[in-house]
Amino acid sequence: MLRRDRQIRAQIHQLADAMVFAFSFWLAYALRTNPQIIEWMRLDPVSADTTFDNLAWLFLALIIGGPLILESQNFYSRAPLCLRANFLWPLSKGCLLTTVGLAVTTYAFHMNSIVPRGMIAFFCGISFSLIWSKEELVRLILRSNVAQSQYRRRFILVGSQKEINRMCVELEGRKDESVAIIAQFDLTAHALPQLIQMLHEHSAYGVILNARHTYFEQVENVIKACELEGVEVWLVADFFSTQISRTTLDEMLGHPLLIFRTAPEISWQSFAKHAIDFIGAFLMLLILIVIPVIPLIALAIKLASPGPVFFRQQRSGQNGAPFTVYKFRTMVTNAEQFKHELEAMNEMTGPVFKVTNAPRVTRLGKFLRKYSLDELPQLWNVLRGEMSLVGPRPLPVDEVKRFNDLSHRRRLSVKPGLTCLWQVKGRNKISDFKDWVRLDLEYIDTWSIWLDLKILLLTIPAVLRGTGAK
Repeated sequence: MLRRDRQIRAQIHQLADAMVFAFSFWLAYALRTNPQIIEWMRLDPVSADTTFDNLAWLFLALIIGGPLILESQNFYSRAPLCLRANFLWPLSKGCLLTTVGLAVTTYAFHMNSIVPRGMIAFFCGISFSLIWSKEELVRLILRSNVAQSQYRRRFILVGSQKEINRMCVELEGRKDESVAIIAQFDLTAHALPQLIQMLHEHSAYGVILNARHTYFEQVENVIKACELEGVEVWLVADFFSTQISRTTLDEMLGHPLLIFRTAPEISWQSFAKHAIDFIGAFLMLLILIVIPVIPLIALAIKLASPGPVFFRQQRSGQNGAPFTVYKFRTMVTNAEQFKHELEAMNEMTGPVFKVTNAPRVTRLGKFLRKYSLDELPQLWNVLRGEMSLVGPRPLPVDEVKRFNDLSHRRRLSVKPGLTCLWQVKGRNKISDFKDWVRLDLEYIDTWSIWLDLKILLLTIPAVLRGTGAK
């Protein structure tokens, strides 16, 4: 199934599931507040404050949050007629997480008195049952003869025999029931009029054209012939053997473009990340100034040793663009002058410089580094859009210039961040720069907004423990 089709199908299911979650919440409320149900199940009477108007904002939050949680469990990325186990497990996790989120929200906002006990359990069971029933109904419809005639699209595979065989194996392995291969056409062994005749005989919906090793002139002729026939052409555009790039199709100035990218593409999740970065950095800075953590640290640094409060350094940002990073000063003022004398003590392999208990670090600086308090001014960099809350840590410009493996520069394809995978999986215990880069690339290749939220949550205990800091 094409990505476009998958996206449309997922959006329809998300809308339907949002309505199911909303109905489940209302039904759970209606059952829990029904006097006959209360008497039959011997439940506690509900409070006088328990009205649906008081719960309306929870109702709206479920409409938005429920489908998003299911999406985070890959509920919408499966094939329409997959095995039941492939959708029941993510559905179970999604409904459970939604219920836990609902319970935590009611507790956090002190709504226990107006949300009756048992209502949340009712919601969990009802929402799971209704979404499961919806999925079974969809499966039943898709398996019907009428739906199969509309849903399955008939294609002719076109290419060299070797390419046709490879595509057959791949299609068989995917079990995509929306595509039916009705014929094959060897482009190198037969003439174009024979393909046109096959289109007529088989009433084909379209052609899947694999042109990896065929001439572009022949490909163009096939496309023109299909244009005249009014049938679709799906061109398998794997002309080049890439290893990690993801390919997308776009358009510029009316010309079709094939885009090869290894970094996350622009999506609603990337816009959500920007919003979380800005709002999160602004609120954290505001809180840390009002409490006042930042003013007290600044005062302590000023009293502990002579020199400026803040340390400024040129770091490499997204795509290597230099920017000025801000940190609380943790070293003596002339620390950079002594760096070359400490090169022999470097505990990191590769271009990065790290030393435990470096003599350049002040006593207060050791404390600030242990709990990553020296990084707090970088919230200003996040607010300015130079950094993100989550992303590969920014390295000094001179260390990036010393990269001896060009593949390491791929860590620069996204904005640097305050924390990332290496921070929660090993922090500064990692001594091999290759392991550091491996974790950064793992983050880039598997990025999602949910991964960011997970890393942010895991960073808190990692920082509070203060282990592995240098």
